[in-house]
Amino acid sequence: MNLEAFSSPVFVKRATYVVQEIASLADAIDFLNEWPEDRRDLIHEAALRACYDAYDRRKPVSVARNAFVGFAKRAAILEDATSAIQWLAACKSGTGKVQA
Repeated sequence: MNLEAFSSPVFVKRATYVVQEIASLADAIDFLNEWPEDRRDLIHEAALRACYDAYDRRKPVSVARNAFVGFAKRAAILEDATSAIQWLAACKSGTGKVQA
């Protein structure tokens, strides 16, 4: 088991039609480091610090995941996991439509 993996992935909107899966500390750290500097705030800083602390084993991974979810909610980019998974499954099936 990857000690840096989240218990369940977090899905965030990168653009209007682009959803990204954040499944680990590395994914979250990369995402937060790529976040535009002019949109960074204390919530962003706290989430990034929590991720680095978990990466260094000073905090549980669950704390980092919760901090990332809080950041995503505040930034209004958190995507519903069920919708994201259905969308991904439809893309993999090649139809582009959610299967009923």
